[in-house]
Amino acid sequence: MQPTKKLARETALYGLSSVVGRILNYILVPFYTSIFLPADYGILTEWYAYAAFLQVLYTYGMETAYLRFAKQEPSAFDLAVSVLLVSTLVLSGLLVVFATPITIGTSYPGCERYVYYFATILAIDTILTVPLAQLRLQGKASFFASIKLFQIGLNVTLNFVLLYGAAQIDKGHWLASLQPYIACCYDPKKCVDYVFIANLVANAAALPLLSTPLRQIKFQVSWQRLKLMLTYAWPLSLMGLAGVVNEMLSRAMLRHWLPPDLYVGQSNEAILGIFGACYKLAALMLLCIQAFRYAAEPFFFSQAQARDAPALFSTVMHWFILGACFVLFSVSINLDLLGLLLLRKAEYRMALEVVPYLMLGYLLLGVYYNLSMWFKLTDKTHYGTWLVGIGALVTIFLNRLLVPQVGYWGSVWAMVASYATMCLVCYYWGQKYYPIPYQMGRKLAYIIGTMVCVLLTKRIPYTNSTNAMVSNLVLPLLFGLLLHRLGHSKGTSR
Repeated sequence: MQPTKKLARETALYGLSSVVGRILNYILVPFYTSIFLPADYGILTEWYAYAAFLQVLYTYGMETAYLRFAKQEPSAFDLAVSVLLVSTLVLSGLLVVFATPITIGTSYPGCERYVYYFATILAIDTILTVPLAQLRLQGKASFFASIKLFQIGLNVTLNFVLLYGAAQIDKGHWLASLQPYIACCYDPKKCVDYVFIANLVANAAALPLLSTPLRQIKFQVSWQRLKLMLTYAWPLSLMGLAGVVNEMLSRAMLRHWLPPDLYVGQSNEAILGIFGACYKLAALMLLCIQAFRYAAEPFFFSQAQARDAPALFSTVMHWFILGACFVLFSVSINLDLLGLLLLRKAEYRMALEVVPYLMLGYLLLGVYYNLSMWFKLTDKTHYGTWLVGIGALVTIFLNRLLVPQVGYWGSVWAMVASYATMCLVCYYWGQKYYPIPYQMGRKLAYIIGTMVCVLLTKRIPYTNSTNAMVSNLVLPLLFGLLLHRLGHSKGTSR
């Protein structure tokens, strides 16, 4: 099988789990936005943003370090899991001990239970990290996808059971005989808790599925080998932390940086919930990037020594950008319909216009992932630390500068500017140390052209909703055909 076809097949498998999983998660978006007020949804948005920061601290780059050293060091699996077990116990223990100061510092006094939930969720996630990476390395994409889908499916099911089913029984609408038992443990004022509990149980349920590799772990800490892995991993850890700043800072700090009177009639907590819900629509681009990254990272490592590797990597970038442009266009021109379907309360749709620009930011992030392989392949990972650090500084500076002035739009522009800066600097350094004929001028034209097409099609006047719906279904097909033709045009493909 040709390398690019193998990559496409594995991307499809990872993508299937991501797409189906995202569809299942998207079921929760209209569910949450029909149950929760924006302020309550803001609590979910903020705490999952905090969890993203903590996840980087828990794993500190060991997943990629394992992928890098697995073929050279047969014991890399045992070593990586052993070290993560020790550090996870320490970090979760610290969260539990300092739960009260944490909740006071985040303006959630009396909610120590939130900290306990996430201390457990993050611990389980970390334990599963290396076994799941092993599946990717072994090419077991189907098993990997099955585990992910099981977790997501169980999480969705538990959300419905705990937030809706239990409420119906408690009110006597369903299974009245169970009402006394439900009344003992169900509290309608703690619906946010049930979201966290569902997440915790779904994560824990994946442990038995990976029981075989987990039972075979031989606890060991070889300081000499560990030093090599940590030397490779710590820049990636800093990179990951800076990356989370780029991705999550707006949702972690928006409530705190917004002036209290910027949005008349809406609290800062509600605005965070509204912005977080609209972020979910843009995340369709992110799931495509994630599926690509799962397959591409092992692929790039395996093809690095091939004679035609630079031309191959250029081809991968070429098709990635065309695919991402298609997703950006298709989602953007159907936002009105998606908003009605997924954001059930009208107030959630007030920020819908930011979605195309958030997707543009994610597209640039995907371009950066392609560009960034040069420093991973050449073991110059410290350059990645500088790159993502630069992006994080741009994110922090522009969020702090713009959010008090223009609200959540400040976070949107900060995201786009951050990822654009990272792409430019990464491309410049990469061409010095690992030259690849990317033809970036042409690829930039694709991205700009897609945004222009989005803006123009949004201005088309329609006489009725039927014409608008037909147009919004036909235009993506025509745009896809155009991209396909561009993809195979002379001088752009390998």
